[in-house]
Amino acid sequence: MRRVDLGVVFTCMKITPEVFDAYLKCPTKCWLRASGEVSEENPYAQWVKTQTDSYREAETTRMVADLPDSEVDRSPSAENTKSATWRLATGMTVQAEMGACVLESELHAVERVSAGGRGKAAQFIPIRFIFTNKLGKDDKLLLGFDAVALAKMQKREISLGKIVHGDDHIMIRVKTAALVGEVRKRVENITALLSNPETPDLILNRHCAECEYQPRCRKIAFEKDDLSLLARMDEKERKKLHSKGIFTVTQLSYTFRPRRRPKRMLDKREKYHHSLKALAIREKKIHIVGSPELKIEGTPVYLDVEGLPDRDFYYLIGLRIDNGESTIQHSLWADTIADEARIWRKFLAILDTVEKPMLIHYGSYETIFLKRMKERHSGLHDDSDTAKAIALSLNLLSELFAKIYFPTYSNGLKDIACHLGFEWSSAIQSGVQTIAWRDRWSTHANSSEQQELVSYNAEDCEALEKVTQAVCGLNQPCSDTADSSLRDIVDVTTMKREHPYGFKRNAFFFPDLDVINKAAYWDYQREKVYIKSNRRLSRKSKTATRSLKGLSPNKHIQCLPPTECPHCGSKRIQGYDSSKRIIRDLKFTSSGVKRWIVCYHFLRHICRRCERVFCPPTQDFSGSKFGTSLLAYSVYQNIELRLPQESIDRSINALFHLRLAQCTAGRLKSRASQIYAATYESLLEKLKVGAFLHVDETKISIRGNDGFVWVLANMNEVAYVYTESRESEWIQIFLKDFNGVLVSDFYAGYDAACCPKQRCLVHLLRDLNDDLHKNPFDEDLKRIGKAFADLVRPMIDTVGRFGLKSRFLKKHLPAVQRFYRELSRTDTASETSRKIKRRFESNREELFTFLRYDGVPWNNNNAEHAIKAFAMLRHVIKGVTSEKGIKEYLVLLSVCQTCKCLGVEFLDFLRSGEKDVHAFAESRSRLKRTKANEAGIYH
Repeated sequence: MRRVDLGVVFTCMKITPEVFDAYLKCPTKCWLRASGEVSEENPYAQWVKTQTDSYREAETTRMVADLPDSEVDRSPSAENTKSATWRLATGMTVQAEMGACVLESELHAVERVSAGGRGKAAQFIPIRFIFTNKLGKDDKLLLGFDAVALAKMQKREISLGKIVHGDDHIMIRVKTAALVGEVRKRVENITALLSNPETPDLILNRHCAECEYQPRCRKIAFEKDDLSLLARMDEKERKKLHSKGIFTVTQLSYTFRPRRRPKRMLDKREKYHHSLKALAIREKKIHIVGSPELKIEGTPVYLDVEGLPDRDFYYLIGLRIDNGESTIQHSLWADTIADEARIWRKFLAILDTVEKPMLIHYGSYETIFLKRMKERHSGLHDDSDTAKAIALSLNLLSELFAKIYFPTYSNGLKDIACHLGFEWSSAIQSGVQTIAWRDRWSTHANSSEQQELVSYNAEDCEALEKVTQAVCGLNQPCSDTADSSLRDIVDVTTMKREHPYGFKRNAFFFPDLDVINKAAYWDYQREKVYIKSNRRLSRKSKTATRSLKGLSPNKHIQCLPPTECPHCGSKRIQGYDSSKRIIRDLKFTSSGVKRWIVCYHFLRHICRRCERVFCPPTQDFSGSKFGTSLLAYSVYQNIELRLPQESIDRSINALFHLRLAQCTAGRLKSRASQIYAATYESLLEKLKVGAFLHVDETKISIRGNDGFVWVLANMNEVAYVYTESRESEWIQIFLKDFNGVLVSDFYAGYDAACCPKQRCLVHLLRDLNDDLHKNPFDEDLKRIGKAFADLVRPMIDTVGRFGLKSRFLKKHLPAVQRFYRELSRTDTASETSRKIKRRFESNREELFTFLRYDGVPWNNNNAEHAIKAFAMLRHVIKGVTSEKGIKEYLVLLSVCQTCKCLGVEFLDFLRSGEKDVHAFAESRSRLKRTKANEAGIYH
C-alpha cells in the first residue's frame, strides 16, 4: 500500500462529488481520496460502487427510453445550455470556480424545462440516481453539490433538483436553494482541509466498516493508541479530554477513580465511564460495577436476525435452543419479501414447542424486528408463553452496558466473543457485508452464498450463547477449569483510589522480600543496626533510658486509708501492702507551663468478708497515668490549634521531657471524648428547643469510604453529627419536636422537616450571580436578578438599623407579594431564566420567613462558619481516622466551638474540670463583674 507524503500540497484544488461525499462520511477519508491514496479491497465498498454504477446506467436507459431521440442529448457541453433544445441530458460535466477551489461534477442527468413566456430563460433541474430505497441527508447534499456546481457554471440560480431512488424508481423533488448554504460551508471546510499539507487527525467512526481505508486507519489508530478506538466516545468528549492533555487510551485509563455510589442513586442507571473501559483494556481484565446478575428463568432461546435495512425486509431468522441436554440450531430463510410471513409463523411454531422460552438477543435490531413482525403479521395469542417470551425478550447488551466492562474497544458481540475465545469460520467479517452477500445471492441464486449467510448467522447465535454464559458466571467463584478469560475479574467497588504520585507501601510477591525491605527503614537501622557498631548512638540510647527513670516527683501525696470495703461495705478490713502511683502532668502558672510529677503513696487493704484487695478511693488519683492538665493541653492543641497528634507527642516530649509513647495524644483524645460525652448530649438537647436552628452538611473520607458530617448551630451552641450517608431520616427524627425556624440551604433533604423554614438567601444570590456571569446577554435573567436585588436591599438596610425584629421587617411583606406578581407575568425564553424562575416560585414560602419572626437570620452563616472549623480539622485528619475516631473528634469540636460562641477559652474550660459549658461561661461572667465592681470601689 502506497503511503502519502505528509508534505503533499493540493495545488489543483479540485472537489468532485466523490471527494465531497467522502468528507460527509469522514475528513480523513476525504483527504486520502483527494490525495490519490491507494485503498485496500473492501467487499462492501466495492459492492456499493457497483450498485451505484449499475443503477445509474439502468435509470438513465429507462428515462431515455421514454423520450424521442431528438429531445435527448448525451454528454452535452455545459457551456452551450442557453441555445440547447434538448429536454433531457445525461453525463453532462460541469466545472466552476468557487473561492480557492474548482467544483467539478458529472451530472447523472439534467432536465431542461422551457420558459413559460417569451424572453424568459429555461430552467435546468439536476437529477441524481440513488440505488437505496431509503434516502439520507448526505444524498440530498450530493444533489445540492450538483446544483451549486451547475449554478456557478451557468451563473444562474438552480432552485430545484430531483432524486430517483429505490427499486420502485421513486422520484422526489428537492429544494436545492435550501441546501446551498450548507454545501458552501462544507466546501469551505474541504478547501481548508486540503490546503493543509499534513494529514488531518485520524478519528475512527461508524462509517469505518463501510470504508476501503479501514485497515490503514485502524492500524495507525492502534499504533497511536488513539482515543477514537473507544467506540462509544463522541467528538465532544474527545475534545474535552484533549484539552486536558489526554490523547491515548492508556493515558485515559489512569484517570479512573472509584467512587462510592450514593444510596439515592442506587435505583438509577449507572453512568458509563470511558476511563473504566480504558482501564479494563490496559489491565486486560473484566471490570464489573456493583453486582450485575443475569437471571434466566426458563429455556434460553438465542435469537439473531439478518435483514436488508433499506427495505425493512428480514430474510433470515436464527434460533439456537439450549434445553440443557442438547443444543438445536434453526435457520429460517426467506427468498422474497412474500416469504417473510412464512418464516415468522415458523418462528412462532418453534417457540410453541419450547417449555417456558426466554428470548435472548444482542442489540436493538432484534427488538425492532420483534415489534415490526407483531404489527405486520398475526398469529400470536396474548396469553401464550410465546407471546410472553416475545414481550419480555432480553437484550443482553443493555444488561451489561455500564455494568460489565470487557477489555475490548467496543461492546460489539464480535469483540466480546473473540475475547472469550470464540472464532468465526465464515468469510463474512461484519454484519454490513451480509447486505452485499444477500444481493449477490438474489442476482445469481448461488447456494454457496446462501450457505455462507446461514453459517454466519448460526455462529452469531453460538457466540451470543457463549457471551450469555460468561455474563451469568461472572459472580460465581472461578475454578481451575473455568475459562481463562473469566479468571481475572475486578469488582470496582473493592478498588482503592490510587494516587500515582503519592507515597504508598509496596506489596511484595515473596514474604522474604518484605522482611528485607523493612530492615532498610531509617528507624530500624539506627535502633537495631548502627547502635551495635556506633558508640555514640549506644551511649545516647542508654542516657535516654536513664533519663526516663530519673524523673523525680515534684509532690508526694499520702492517701488516707479507707474505712470500709467499697465492694460489700464491711468494716472488717486490714492492711495488705504498700504501693505508689506516679502521675505525669503539667502545671500552669502565671508565667508559663512546667512539668509536674505527682507520686501517690497508699496502702492496699483486704476485706475479711469478701476477701478482695482494693486501693483507697481518692479524688486526685485516677486510673490514668496522665493528669488532667496534660489531657487539657493535648486536646487543646489537637482540636483548637489543629495540630496532628504525632506532632503533639513530639512537642510535649521535647518541651517537658515526659517521654510519651507513640499515639499518647490519640488516647488522651479518646479519654476526653468520654469525659465530655454528657456535655455533647446536653448541647444537642439545647439545640432542639431553640428559637431557630442552622443546619448544613459536608463530606468526609474515612479510610476510602465517604461519610457525612452535619453541623447544627444557633447563636450559643454548636454540635456536629456523623452519618454514613447523606440521607435525611436522622435529621427528621431529631427535629420531630422542634418548634423553631430551620435555617438551611436548598438541599431537598430538609423539606420533610415539620417546622417553618428559612432558605439561605446567600446561596440563592451566589447561584443567581453565577448564572448572570455565564449568560451576560440573557435579558430575562437580568430582569429577574435586578428585581431580586431591589427587593432584598431595603431589607438588609432595615436589619442594619433595627436588627432582626419582625415589627420592623414586616413592612417588606407587600414588596415580596409585588415581586412574585411581576415574576408570574414574566415570560422567560431561555432555559436558565426559566430554571431560576421555577426556583423562586417553588421556594416562595421559605425565602422570606425571617420577615415574620424575631431573631431569625436570612442566611446560614452560623452553620457555614462551623463547617469551616471542621473543614480545617478535616485537613489535619486527612482521612486516616476511623468512624469511632471521627465521632470522638466531633464531640470535642462541638464543645470547642460552643466555647467560642459563649466567649470563653476552650483551654480554660478543659482545665476547670467543669462539664457544663454554660455554667462555666456564667461563672466567668460573674468573676469579671466582681473584679470590675472591686476596681470601681477601690478607685
